[in-house]
Amino acid sequence: MNLTSPPNPLLDAPDLPLFDQIAAPHVEPAVEVLLQQAQAALEQAVADTTPATYDAVSAVLDVATERLGRAWGAVNHLNAVADTPELRAAYNACLPKVTEFHTNMGADERLYAKYKAIAGAPQSAQLSPARAMVLKHALRDFVLSGAELQGQAKTRFAQIQERLAELSQKYSENVLDATDGFAHYASEAELSGVPGDVVQAARAAAQAEGREGCKVTLHFPSYFPVMQYAHNRTLRETLYRAYTTRASEFGPNERDNTALMQEILALRQEEAQLLGFANYAEVSLAPKMAQSPQEVLDFLRDLARRARPYAERDMAELRAFAAQHLDLHEPQAWDQAYVSERLKEARYAFSEQELKRYFTEDRVLNGLFKIIETVFEVAIRPDQAAVWNPHVRFYKVERAGQVIAQFYLDPYARPGKRPGAWMDDVRGRWQRPEGPLQTPVAHLVCNFAPPLPGQPALLTHDDVITLFHEFGHGLHHMLTQVSDIGVAGISGVEWDAVELPSQFMENFCWEWEVLKHLTAHVETGQPLPRELYDKMMAAKNFQSGLQTLRQIEFALFDMRLHAEPAQASRVQALMDEVRAEVSVNPPPSFNRFQNAFSHIFAGGYSAGYYSYKWAEVLSADAWSAFEETEPLSVATGRRLRQEVFERGGSRTALENFKAFRGREPSMDALLRHQGMAG
Repeated sequence: MNLTSPPNPLLDAPDLPLFDQIAAPHVEPAVEVLLQQAQAALEQAVADTTPATYDAVSAVLDVATERLGRAWGAVNHLNAVADTPELRAAYNACLPKVTEFHTNMGADERLYAKYKAIAGAPQSAQLSPARAMVLKHALRDFVLSGAELQGQAKTRFAQIQERLAELSQKYSENVLDATDGFAHYASEAELSGVPGDVVQAARAAAQAEGREGCKVTLHFPSYFPVMQYAHNRTLRETLYRAYTTRASEFGPNERDNTALMQEILALRQEEAQLLGFANYAEVSLAPKMAQSPQEVLDFLRDLARRARPYAERDMAELRAFAAQHLDLHEPQAWDQAYVSERLKEARYAFSEQELKRYFTEDRVLNGLFKIIETVFEVAIRPDQAAVWNPHVRFYKVERAGQVIAQFYLDPYARPGKRPGAWMDDVRGRWQRPEGPLQTPVAHLVCNFAPPLPGQPALLTHDDVITLFHEFGHGLHHMLTQVSDIGVAGISGVEWDAVELPSQFMENFCWEWEVLKHLTAHVETGQPLPRELYDKMMAAKNFQSGLQTLRQIEFALFDMRLHAEPAQASRVQALMDEVRAEVSVNPPPSFNRFQNAFSHIFAGGYSAGYYSYKWAEVLSADAWSAFEETEPLSVATGRRLRQEVFERGGSRTALENFKAFRGREPSMDALLRHQGMAG
């Protein structure tokens, strides 16, 4: 950079990303500089002048790659939450170069040799358990990254990584564009039955475009309340078709993910064979708790067998209610959410909409923070940082007056923001080689309905659960006390155990002592009445059999897709097969769920979607320790924090769990919590 050029916020950020300054023109110049620095660091690390010691290699290589990772992470984040054509173009121009660097580094024989020399040296016996784990993971990852491949095989492996990154990004863009690209302008009459605040938001969205009526979209805060509450069956069918055929052959050709899925699967299989595995599922499971694809399939089918009688009962009740009370004798997929909501209201005199009036966003956040502060012995305070959108907040987490972590919270859905909810890291905890302790920073992203003018945002109970879930991931990242970046927080944690803290946190959303302090009616300020709570609890496991089978359907599809190479050319046929095996209510033939299944095609969950159910066993069992004491038990919370959250990936997930619980995990708590015991 010459002295006259303006500073580049991706290169000159002092501590936290300058999100309000980063623009598309900054991306390529910054990435070029950082890649050059990282490449130079790699050359220095493998040179004979750098001793084969953990500290020497980390001081050279980790510093440069972490700087690259942080800047690229900021660009990647903006691409997900503030997508523009210019930023997308800059991101896509750099993606192959960043992928190529990491692929080459992961497969660099010289660096692999250096790490093997570190592991083989006598002083490696003196490494801390955390560093020993970093080294163990590094050697495993070199093998999985193709470091032992030679010649053409190595070249081809690198080509596959670059192409897969490109395809996953395109898949994700197609889902976002298909979601953003649909709108239905409904009349007020068409929206009969839909809650007033949803109608008001839809009317405001249409007015903002100078259109008549109410704008209904496929973004979840708009889409789902219509599916739940709209009496107009034709409208529900229109939306259901649009939602379940996103990024498929039923829409614009340039957004169809069908061919991308086939190519992604074929390339993953080729990658597996190059590495000496029979299929990609085996590659995916190499760093996970589960030992083999068969173990996962057996686990899923065992759970399906236990859940099926409950799911069949759920479905029979739904059909009987539809026929008897709604004159619907053949309910279709677009009727299910609507009939379910009406059945729930009739059976429990309980409405999600009524409940929502008590979950004002500020009250929920304050309550959540109070739980975290009590159970995990920290303090959460507002803080200052540059943000990418006016609705984003920033906080610090303190213990004993010291800042131990910080986080951004981006709560609302908007155009240009990827659907769903997620936690991502801005930076990890690290005792930096040059001296200072770097504290962790997290992104917590949701897609709730934004507040209407002059009103607080209202969350559904499902939204509240989502918020607690993502905070669980955030706490796992932020509360770590490990100072080696490779195993701090969620780094190095087996993927099928990474959902333990997130799913654990969801349990608080069902506790009376918690909900009393988490709720305040939007008009009266009164907390949730006990009577409404009791109805909510009675409805807690409503259709839990159906919901369990639905998750197993996705997980079984994902695992078979990656464990059986022949399925790459028959994705839809496999989906149909899995539904025939598991589902008690298969969707219509036009449903193209897989075309928007970003988790496995663009989100890191390939041959790993089972992790949600696998980790639910762990999290339910962890929660049962609090049931044995009390939900806000400081002593139990301290033990969980110290043995699981603070340890990160420095021990195996099973060792962490056993240190907390004193035994191996059991499925009993999960089945009991979901009303499927006995």
